[in-house]
Amino acid sequence: MVVCNHDHKPLGTLRATFSAIRSGFLKMNTSYSRCGEAYSSTLKQLGWTEEHTQAFSNYTGPYVPGRVACRQKTVWDVFIDGGSVTSGISGALRKLGRFPAVGDFIVLLHQPEAGSSTIVDILPRKSVFTRGTSGKEGTDQVIAANIDIVFIVTAAGHDLNARRIERYLAIAHASGAKPVIVINKSDLTDDPALLTEEIIPVASGIPVILLSAISGDGITRLEPFLTPGTTIVLIGSSGVGKSTLINRLLDRPIQETSVIRDYDGKGRHTTTVRQLFIMKSGALMIDNPGLREVGIGTASAGIGETFPDILERATGCRFSDCRHEQEPGCAVQEAVKSGTLSSPRLENYHRLVRELAFEQEKAKAVERNHETRKGDL
Repeated sequence: MVVCNHDHKPLGTLRATFSAIRSGFLKMNTSYSRCGEAYSSTLKQLGWTEEHTQAFSNYTGPYVPGRVACRQKTVWDVFIDGGSVTSGISGALRKLGRFPAVGDFIVLLHQPEAGSSTIVDILPRKSVFTRGTSGKEGTDQVIAANIDIVFIVTAAGHDLNARRIERYLAIAHASGAKPVIVINKSDLTDDPALLTEEIIPVASGIPVILLSAISGDGITRLEPFLTPGTTIVLIGSSGVGKSTLINRLLDRPIQETSVIRDYDGKGRHTTTVRQLFIMKSGALMIDNPGLREVGIGTASAGIGETFPDILERATGCRFSDCRHEQEPGCAVQEAVKSGTLSSPRLENYHRLVRELAFEQEKAKAVERNHETRKGDL
């Protein structure tokens, strides 16, 4: 079931929409609606739990809970019990810089008699998938919230890269969700089993699913993860077939797809917004635009889970603060020399650790600047 659709609006409609946004709410008028097909899912079917009920218990009166289905610049499509609304956010949230992400459970000031709805609060997140951003801001970009599983989608050909998978795994582990590696386009190789040879050693026990979204071969291997109420986010480069996978699971062409370039195996961005879909199984799936850059951000918790083999060997190092570079008695370097640990894997570990340290220092600098500004007020 599709839950979000974006159409071009006449100039007059857009002006009215912007006026509504400036006033802090968006009227529930079909000319403003960005949602597609009607649906009648309950909050429980959307992943609502007892923890959410407790968090929402402080609100009474014209407030209703909802879940963010998609965001288009300054407006949000929100699922509520048995329907959907398109809404802006309150001035208070905007001033605090608290912007809802797809998958967030939120509080709406819902006034159907006035034809208006405003997001006034974001309920606590059980998990959040972020990536580091370039620039001096020192903040991580939220990709999706309240997710249970991360499908790291790659594909046969140029995109299949163990080092990129390790980077994805680090931020997936840090999110609090469980990663699953999905290798798409198995139909493009004569020996699909060869596709997993490079990836399984870096997966560290993470499931690796081989399939073809085009032919449907292997698609049933995803069924154990597509349980009712489970929220899954798709991440990966452009052209790996995330939208094709969505279409296959929905059994109809909902997401636009495009061919990839022959010379480098890359595709153009056909998905332009993050949006939440309801699968036939009752699972919820968030599609994302292809990620050109995947910054590690401040995802320190994910490094250890991505490289457990390195951390295990590190316990045998002579020095407790060994950096596994040129120190004497380094058990990790000995593993590389003996061939039991891949040199490229260790190099990527060092690269991610250095990037993490840089991002953490950048975040601390931003925090110090914020504290200084508060003191000056």
